[in-house]
Amino acid sequence: MPFTLNLPEPWPSRGWKAKIRDRERLEPPHVTILQKTRAWRFDLRSGKFLDKEPDPKEVPKEVVDEIRSNLTLLRRQWDGMFPENPISSEEPDDE
Repeated sequence: MPFTLNLPEPWPSRGWKAKIRDRERLEPPHVTILQKTRAWRFDLRSGKFLDKEPDPKEVPKEVVDEIRSNLTLLRRQWDGMFPENPISSEEPDDE
C-alpha cells in the first residue's frame, strides 16, 4: 500500500501530492512528488531530485521544504515498505 505524506494547504487543493509508491522497490529510495499528471522523484538518501525532467525548479519551495522536514518519517516508511532496499543502513540517524 502506498504512503502519502499529507502536505499542508494550499498544496493539495492545487493538485500537489507526495507519495512513496508501492511498486518501486528496485529503484533508488525516493518519494514521488506529483502535480496532476507530472511527477518528480526526490531521493531519500541524498535529499536531491533524481531526474532533470520535469525541471525540479517547477516544484514549489514550500513543497520541497515540507518533504525535507519529514525525511525521518519518509525514510522509516520506505524501510518498512522495502526492507530489501533500506535507507537506514546508509544514512546516519538524523533525529
